[in-house]
Amino acid sequence: MELVRNVEKISKYRERARELVGQMTLEEKAFQTVHSASEIERLGIKAYNWWNEALHGVARAGVATVFPQAISLAATFDEDFIEQVADAISTEGRAKFNMQQKYDDTDIYKGLTFWSPNVNIFRDPRWGRGHETFGEDPYLTSRLGVRFVEGLQGHDENYMKAAACAKHFAVHSGPEDLRHSFNAVASKQDMYETYLPAFKACVKEGKVEAVMGAYNRTNGEPCCGSKTLLLDILRKEWGFEGHVVSDCWAIKDFHEGHGVTGGALESVAMAMNNGCDLNCGQLFAYLAEAVKQGMVSEERLDEALVNLFTTRMKLGVFDEKGSTPYDDIPYTVVDSKEMKELNLQAAEKCITLLKNEDNLLPLDLSKLTTIGVIGPNADNRKALVGNYEGTASRYYTISEGIQDYAGNKVRVLCSEGCHLYKDKVSDLSKGSDRLAEVKGICDASDVVVLCLGLDAGLEGEEGDQGNQYASGDKPGLDLPGKQQELLETVYACGKPVILVLLSGSALAVTWADDHIPAIIQGWYPGAQGGNAIARVLFGDKNPEGRLPVTFYRSTDELPEFTDYSMAGRTYRYMEQEALYPFGYGLSYTDFTYSNAAVSSEIVVEEGVTVKAVVTNTGDREGTETVQVYVKACREKTPNAQLKGIRKVSLKPGESKEVSIRLPLEAFALYDEEAVNRVAAGEYLVSVGGSQPDKRSVELTGRKPEEFSVKAEKEYIL
Repeated sequence: MELVRNVEKISKYRERARELVGQMTLEEKAFQTVHSASEIERLGIKAYNWWNEALHGVARAGVATVFPQAISLAATFDEDFIEQVADAISTEGRAKFNMQQKYDDTDIYKGLTFWSPNVNIFRDPRWGRGHETFGEDPYLTSRLGVRFVEGLQGHDENYMKAAACAKHFAVHSGPEDLRHSFNAVASKQDMYETYLPAFKACVKEGKVEAVMGAYNRTNGEPCCGSKTLLLDILRKEWGFEGHVVSDCWAIKDFHEGHGVTGGALESVAMAMNNGCDLNCGQLFAYLAEAVKQGMVSEERLDEALVNLFTTRMKLGVFDEKGSTPYDDIPYTVVDSKEMKELNLQAAEKCITLLKNEDNLLPLDLSKLTTIGVIGPNADNRKALVGNYEGTASRYYTISEGIQDYAGNKVRVLCSEGCHLYKDKVSDLSKGSDRLAEVKGICDASDVVVLCLGLDAGLEGEEGDQGNQYASGDKPGLDLPGKQQELLETVYACGKPVILVLLSGSALAVTWADDHIPAIIQGWYPGAQGGNAIARVLFGDKNPEGRLPVTFYRSTDELPEFTDYSMAGRTYRYMEQEALYPFGYGLSYTDFTYSNAAVSSEIVVEEGVTVKAVVTNTGDREGTETVQVYVKACREKTPNAQLKGIRKVSLKPGESKEVSIRLPLEAFALYDEEAVNRVAAGEYLVSVGGSQPDKRSVELTGRKPEEFSVKAEKEYIL
């Protein structure tokens, strides 16, 4: 019944939109298809800027809660929590919008159309924008993407809370410096197995309102004007009913970068005729001329406008104030106590413990007199937030978090240690100019917290101000600048060392893994990051994060960055052992699995249910991330792939039964012609706290429970 009501309501919105568009002149229509849509006073249409960002909080429009970066949130492996965070983001988005409308502020970053989430696959750790994504796995990205969309858009049967946008459709993950001219070549199999699933899930399950194209070409077609992507797959195959927006100024790349059109008019016609409704940029202003010259039909332009105005009507912006359940959200919810508490919880949940030799962690404050906090990321606000960020009213760096936590009980000594990427902190020095200070602090300290890694100035989008590598991509996986020297200097001092890495991507910290007793991956943990890390270090919070990406040992293991074949990439296709595998993360407590079983040893149309009893056998409360993987036991198939997740929180000694259903499609693989089939034969199903690979077992000391199931016949899905 609810579905029927929704369909009826959307039909009425489209009807209203069609009626409104029918009253516009050709020139008015054209100017409604650019991101800064102008006012049409005679029709009661206010100016509206479509461009807004909410990747991990409302961005670029003043104070808002700055949640952990997207890759950090992915490390929670918690789809329920992701929706909770996205709901909080849209609450702040509505609050800010209500306030801005009151004062007639319709500038950029002031609308309700958020160009998030980024559900591209983080296929190569060198890609600078990878920290905007939910990682390297299509299943995890799909689950988190859908729930993020639902959190932003809300569940009201009449109105959307905000409009989400799945980007960048569809094959996009670097190199950043080539994106305006690059052709990403991907097989049909890789497209459907890896690059498309998260977009499909956001469209078909999440009912995402918008999809953004990518800058590059995919298999020869510019993504923002691709018939294959936008018409054949998105509209016809998946039945997408929202609007398509170009990436910013991507349409001029058709003629300036890709060379597939002869100029602006041809580019505009190509984009519009192939399903792009909205131009982030101003080139669609040429549409009036394109229609006059017969290059675009006015019917197609009208269709684009109906798509766009339907979105605005779903948001309630054409209805009287008070019509939507969101019109009365007050500005005071922004940056409120409740938001800060949720943000701290988010930061705590994403922190991932990679190594904890001899249970060095958690630290006992009562047994310490002096703590050394050293490193270029110890007091680096930029390393808390990543990119596409808002402005927090207060930031808590690691140094501040530890100092606040320790209070007057323990002395905290601090040093930058070295510059994040240069060979000196002071320009006039000879280089390595903080090492004496570092040695002095190590000498005086009982334990050292060493804070290394990256920030969004070293990995990010092409053209981002302050990016030291120009393009935004990483040249390699090593610690930049003098950080390795600092690491070895601190280690040589002989004190217990805890390495805290802040980065949005994998680093090849092989030397650290061999020498440093405790290692934490803190990601870009948001404005509350320092508090969260302190609470993990001192045991107030038990780490529960899991890696949404593989940590490799070196770039030598990786295919060419420009190669979009999935062969040899990510945990699903790599042949070597990882330094730290996808899905890996330690806890301060121990979990055991018992009574594991599958509902059937035969794969049937209803799928297979996996059950296990999880027990906390340690002495601390903790949260286990139960992971189910499926492996097809035949040649030329991927490694075991994640197909189910469940978070379970347990007190010491407590047990809970976990049940995860694997639908038939969990056993399916696409062939070279993109036919999705469950082949007859054997499959291995594993359930545990990690992948079933040898390296995960070695690191965790636990082997997942494994079952053999069989498909007696082939299913075509």
